[in-house]
Formats: sequence, structure tokens, C-alpha cells
Amino acid sequence: MTDMTAEMAEPGSLQAVLHDLRAVDGAVYAAVAATPTPTLDTRLRRLSTAANHSKISLTVAAVLALVPGRPRRAALAGAGAIAVASASANLLGKRLVRRPRPDREAARVVVGRHVPMPESASFPSGHTASAVAFATAVGVVLPVAAVPLAALASAVGYSRVHTGVHYPGDVAAGAVLGVASAAVSLAAVTWVHAGER
Repeated sequence: MTDMTAEMAEPGSLQAVLHDLRAVDGAVYAAVAATPTPTLDTRLRRLSTAANHSKISLTVAAVLALVPGRPRRAALAGAGAIAVASASANLLGKRLVRRPRPDREAARVVVGRHVPMPESASFPSGHTASAVAFATAVGVVLPVAAVPLAALASAVGYSRVHTGVHYPGDVAAGAVLGVASAAVSLAAVTWVHAGER
């Protein structure tokens, strides 16, 4: 939408609201890019890379699956939530919205933060969707794991903005999708577990 189109939109109209939200999204992205954080740059770059293909979450799930009972059910719910979130983000969300990735060079994101820029669309963040889905599903079944996994999922989501490959709005949408995906997986695991009784 051009500035002229935005100005012609009625205040409070959906077009005007979306324009304002995109402006805020871009401004927050630019603010993160402009904030010097040399101590965090390498750590967040490594975290973002380690979260590719849900490697961190699936490793935690594999460890939990070794323990019978509630931990194993948590692993099953978490893995199912990742599957739902990943499919929803990559096969539906990205293809429907097709939001371009941020212009990392124009925003002057420090090169030391860079991870490879994905070729897929930007919205929603698949890394965030999967990490939040896993943390939510496992946290419901195994409450002792809820806080550390939620902190990890939050860090993964932020790392995608910090490294310049997502806008904050992409991450927020990924988080919402992750919670919804966890709900689907938990319902399925509950149904299966009830059938085994």
C-alpha cells in the first residue's frame, strides 16, 4: 500500500489499521537492528541455527521419550505439536500470505548476526511456531518443563528477529500458531491415551 493509499483509507478502517501495524512492525525490526549487542550476537546466531528443523526440540523429545509415563506422553505431544505447527506454517501460512523477507542490508543488521536468509516467505515464523508448539504441549503434560521450555521458545523467536530474517510480527504470528498447534496435538494425544484405557 502506498502512502497516498494509506492516507485515503478511512481512519479506523482495516486497511489503515494494517498499514499502521506494518509500520510498527518495521520500526521494531529497525530498532533491534540498530541496537548494538555484541555479547548477544554470536549466541543468538548459534541458537537460531541450532533451532533449524526443530533440532533442539526433537532432541529434548528424544530424551523425554526414554522415560516411561508422563515424560514419554509429553514427548509424543511435543513431537505431534511440531508436526502440526511446521505443516501449518510452511504449507499454509507462508504460501497464503507470501510476505517478503526483511531487507537485512537496508536495515544494516550487523554481519556478525547473520544466518543464511531462507528462501521461503517470511510470515509466519516457522521456527517460532514449532518451538512454541513444543514448549506448550510438553509444558501442559509435564508442568516442571513448562518454564524452561517457554524461555527457550521465546529466545528462539527473538533470535529470528535479531538475526534479521523475520519481522517481529512474523514471530508473534508464529507463537499464536504454535499455541494452536499444541492444542491440536494435546487433543489427539488425550484421545489416543483414553482409547488405550
